[in-house]
Amino acid sequence: MKIVQLLDGFPTAITNEEREFARRHPQQVKLHSLNEHDQWVAQNLVRKGIFTISNDNITLINKLDETAP
Repeated sequence: MKIVQLLDGFPTAITNEEREFARRHPQQVKLHSLNEHDQWVAQNLVRKGIFTISNDNITLINKLDETAP
C-alpha cells in the first residue's frame, strides 16, 4: 500500500440501507428523532466511523465531507 493511499484513509464498506441513511441525514440529526430501526442503523455507522456522537450525547454528526471536490 502506498503512503498516499494511507493518508486518504481506508475505504469502508456500508450497506445500501446505511448509504440511504447517510443520504437522508447529510449533516446532523438528533438521536431522539430517529425511530428504533434508524437508531440501530446509526449505531452501526458510528461503529464504522461514518458518523460520530457529539459531546452532548444527543446529536449524531456525519463525518463525511460530501462537498469536497
